[in-house]
Amino acid sequence: MSTEPPEGQGSLNHPAPEGAGWTAKPTAVITRAAVILPWDNRPEHAARAAEARLAEAVGLAASIGLVIVHTATLPLRGRRPATLLGEGQAATQGEAMRAQQVDVAVIDAQLSPVQQRNLEKIWGCKVIDRTGLILDIFGERARTREGALQVELAHLEYQRSRLVRSWTHLERQRGGFGFLGGPGETQIEADRRLIGDRIVRLKRELEQVRRTRGLHRSARKRVPYPIVALVGYTNAGKSTLFNALTGAEVEARDQLFATLDPTMRGLRLPSGRQIILSDTVGFISQLPTELVAAFRATLEEVSQADVILHIRDIAHPDSAAQRTDVTGVLEGMVRDGTLDAEWPRRSIEVLNKADLLGGVEAVPLRPNCVAVSAVTGEGLDALKAEIDRRIATGMDVVHYDLPQSDGQRLAWLYQHGEIVTRDDGEDVIHVTVRLRPEDRARFERPDR
Repeated sequence: MSTEPPEGQGSLNHPAPEGAGWTAKPTAVITRAAVILPWDNRPEHAARAAEARLAEAVGLAASIGLVIVHTATLPLRGRRPATLLGEGQAATQGEAMRAQQVDVAVIDAQLSPVQQRNLEKIWGCKVIDRTGLILDIFGERARTREGALQVELAHLEYQRSRLVRSWTHLERQRGGFGFLGGPGETQIEADRRLIGDRIVRLKRELEQVRRTRGLHRSARKRVPYPIVALVGYTNAGKSTLFNALTGAEVEARDQLFATLDPTMRGLRLPSGRQIILSDTVGFISQLPTELVAAFRATLEEVSQADVILHIRDIAHPDSAAQRTDVTGVLEGMVRDGTLDAEWPRRSIEVLNKADLLGGVEAVPLRPNCVAVSAVTGEGLDALKAEIDRRIATGMDVVHYDLPQSDGQRLAWLYQHGEIVTRDDGEDVIHVTVRLRPEDRARFERPDR
């Protein structure tokens, strides 16, 4: 089997190898890169300024060590099947890239295998599209076994889709008598079969991971604490806020996709209530479809959460469009049946990075919003109080009369609920307690 990938195949750090799977290989040499944004009037582009979108693409490329030496925003009059860009645009950009000695050109759009191969021929450098770039980032950042499995699965799904009409060096090997496939077709089918087999194995392993996570959730329900999940656009400051609230040391950098693996920590609220805070992967516009499916498990904590904190970078010029991207992914989970349609009722918008606007008092607030600065700590007390209030809203207030001798059940109520009032009679303790519905059901079970 040939081990040399054809033109247009593989991503920056993950070429198409023999067998199935890729390994990121960071290089010590400087890789000079160009970032090209094809810009048209599609609806998804309408709400997003070209400058902000280009800056995001530059940030994505820089986050894996590429040195950006050339950028351009190219208006599209039409999407050409051969190169996506116009003939003159492709030629002009080729001259600029050769002058800057560009090694890699990042196209912030989705390219077909043919478009990718043709641009590489015109420009004389490696070309990757938005999907390939994001896959590379995920490949470098995933640390847990679950994350590694999901990244490999996403890479394979992406690679399998590019085995069609792109392996031209193999197609030229076609032989036989017209009705028998030559070695080229055999090579393609063998690669497709190997990738398919590996995808099946990965999905089985990921299913086991999901079952294990389900067991962990069941264990948490036996000693139940409310779950508060952080979601938001990448680089909105989720990990910095997570650390500020919990005192944890989750890696937090001014970098897109600094967090890929979900992290959970305990947090005690002002009422004394204990909760579990969950940090999740950042969202991004036009997330590759391969990753939407492969990373569904990382968002399972969101579907189980009692409160969802939507963290927004309120100082970002594209903050409104980023909000739309995040809510769009969550609504997609509703359509998939992995998230209930009532999630907005238990969500809080956290307007982060208020320090960049002059402090929380300078941030205009709408209902269901809290302004904070994870860096300075301003507004964190108000956020904790709002989380407390929101959790209490979803709890039942019930009254029980317990015998004075039933100290075990009384202790259980103190451990799992919030005592509102207590009146100790001679033989009976009258107690009013706030409980989560599932805890109330457990307490009132006849066999308890």
